[in-house]
Amino acid sequence: MPLSIAVCVKRVPDTAAEKKLDDGDKTLDRDSVESILNPVDEMAVEEALKLKEANEGEVTIVCAGPEGAAQQAIRKALSMGADKGVHLKDDSLHGSDAQGIAYALAQVLKKGEYDLILCGAESTDARTNLVPPAIAEHLNLPNLNFVKNVETSDGKVTAHRETDKGHDVLESSTPAVLGVVWGANEPRYPSFKGIMAAKQKPLETLSAADAEIDASKVGLDGSKTEVLEFGARSTERQKNVVDNKEGDAHVKLADFLQQQKFI
Repeated sequence: MPLSIAVCVKRVPDTAAEKKLDDGDKTLDRDSVESILNPVDEMAVEEALKLKEANEGEVTIVCAGPEGAAQQAIRKALSMGADKGVHLKDDSLHGSDAQGIAYALAQVLKKGEYDLILCGAESTDARTNLVPPAIAEHLNLPNLNFVKNVETSDGKVTAHRETDKGHDVLESSTPAVLGVVWGANEPRYPSFKGIMAAKQKPLETLSAADAEIDASKVGLDGSKTEVLEFGARSTERQKNVVDNKEGDAHVKLADFLQQQKFI
């Protein structure tokens, strides 16, 4: 049975780049470094494409962000093999926290009918793991998070998840929202043909008004979190040597870790 799949992606600063915050509004300065498609979202796209190949259907890429997000995130996913994109672009979204972006994405997703909504479980610039479950909450859908492999059959989705205690197998009815973890797969490289074809694929641009987004729930003013202050990373290094002359190094090490509140 053909599947309609949406994948929510994010434009993030290059993982290897030196990041910094804007002195004015204390948000991440995304224009000073090269931006890329969030690597964990690439794995969600790959998982969606594998499902499409196994079941047929269509993969839609959904992204919220400024103009660059279309070229650096959506078009990259389209060149991998996704069918079309939806770009939510509005200045009112600037400074939105994870909850605000999840709400905005949910508003966009309400305009389509999807069997599955996939996201990277986290982004490399924030690592909150909040967006997939928050989207599910806004849409009143089941959420299967931290998954490494996804299968579908007879209107159900089965997700495999590795945990500290072993391996979980989760099952849910569809539609459902899934968060795909780092290492779930090896994303395919876009071919030259795929890159050229991506330029011709449909890309719809929506404003906050188009998506019926309540402005009071997004942006800096609508965010439930706030950066109060920040400073440069310290370059100082401290060294503590633990000797084992009396055979009690393990005790000293445990005491140190407890004092530093690591355990």
